[in-house]
Amino acid sequence: MNNIERRDREMAYISDDTVIEEQKACRRILQRLNTVDRSDFDEIGKIVKELFGKSEDAFINPPFYCDYGSHIEVGKNFFANYNCTIIDVAKVTIGDNCQMAPNVSIYTAGHPLHPVSRNSLYEYGVSVTIGDNVWIGGNTVIMPGVHIGNNTVIGAGSVVTKDIPDWVVAAGNPCRVIKQITEADKKYYYKDREFDAEAWEYIVSTEHR
Repeated sequence: MNNIERRDREMAYISDDTVIEEQKACRRILQRLNTVDRSDFDEIGKIVKELFGKSEDAFINPPFYCDYGSHIEVGKNFFANYNCTIIDVAKVTIGDNCQMAPNVSIYTAGHPLHPVSRNSLYEYGVSVTIGDNVWIGGNTVIMPGVHIGNNTVIGAGSVVTKDIPDWVVAAGNPCRVIKQITEADKKYYYKDREFDAEAWEYIVSTEHR
């Protein structure tokens, strides 16, 4: 079994020349993305689509970093803010309407704990899954193997080491559930600040689009 096959089966593998060639192809796309005119939103969108292979209205504020791009699957209306890093050795699956604040990092990659094993150059990747309607706060780190449920918010500065369920606010290092998100939260935009009448009317009118 070659190292690409081993990597894609989430087995221990070595980044040999065939693996590196795939990474080089990704870096050529990233070079264009990270040096494009930042006001040319149309061109940024085209490069993002090329990087991911498929996407619907996905947008990234450069700079952005990943290893392959083709291992990242995003749903509709994906948005990543400045300086997002996704180490996509294994599959990263992200649902619809997901937003990432600046400096979010998603790591699927890792190395053995024991120095003898680690120095052998074997490494691994374990997939990460993020559900629909998830907001990831700034400077969050998501570790290999994590699943984040639908409609969940991860607070800024979190280190997510374990699965997080649907419909919660979770934060901290290690990240843990802080509270459930309920219907009562809908009318607030920040802490105890309620939407004004004009904004609320728009929210209600667009809820089921």
